[in-house]
Amino acid sequence: MSSLKTLVFFATPAHECSYLDDRDATTMFVDPRAKVDKRLYSQLTALGFRRSGSHYYRPHCENCNACIPVRLNVQEFSPDRSQRRVQRRNSDLTFHYTPARFSEAYYDLYARYIEQRHADGDMYPPSREQFASFLVEGATDSYFLEMRTDDELIGLAVVDALDDGLSAIYTVFEPRYESRSLGTMAILWQIEEARRQQLPYLYLGYWIRECRKMNYKTRFRPIEALLNGHWQTLRASPKTATAD
Repeated sequence: MSSLKTLVFFATPAHECSYLDDRDATTMFVDPRAKVDKRLYSQLTALGFRRSGSHYYRPHCENCNACIPVRLNVQEFSPDRSQRRVQRRNSDLTFHYTPARFSEAYYDLYARYIEQRHADGDMYPPSREQFASFLVEGATDSYFLEMRTDDELIGLAVVDALDDGLSAIYTVFEPRYESRSLGTMAILWQIEEARRQQLPYLYLGYWIRECRKMNYKTRFRPIEALLNGHWQTLRASPKTATAD
């Protein structure tokens, strides 16, 4: 089994940034031949890496550090008024936590979500192979959170288990239920699940100050950011957030 000291990393050529216009991005990947177990995955996540299928990566841009890893301290979290409204709005939902796997029902929901909400993105058009390689393959401790109303599957969140927390990988939902704020609801559920498992953190991926669609992450408090190699609590509003 590989260890952090023996890992080999590769960097991609510069490519168009998916989040910020007029910028190029470079991504650092762990050698895909490395055997990454839960312990090593947890160490990589604490260093700012994310998982996409079988690949472990983090931004490695020469002249930009806009992508900031963030995590939530779940024991200190208390939902704000807006988040409590989301909880009430979804009080009729049932949740089921199951090991990640492929099913036609999961894929159909994923395909509708990509086609109706991300038709201008690099994940369009969706395919079964894409769904499997992105959300099913990879970490052995990966789970799907089903969100249902009247037995209808309306949301699906992908969650990885780590030594010190959970990692929120991706969430899709039925587009006609947009008003339910199921992305927020999925995070609120994962916070409670981390607490139930007595884990300290929920890792939320990258936050980019200039990217409006990522502002929701800093609405969960207290949020911590990995800055200069150290996890630090962010204060103030999303637009003016600073570290302690």
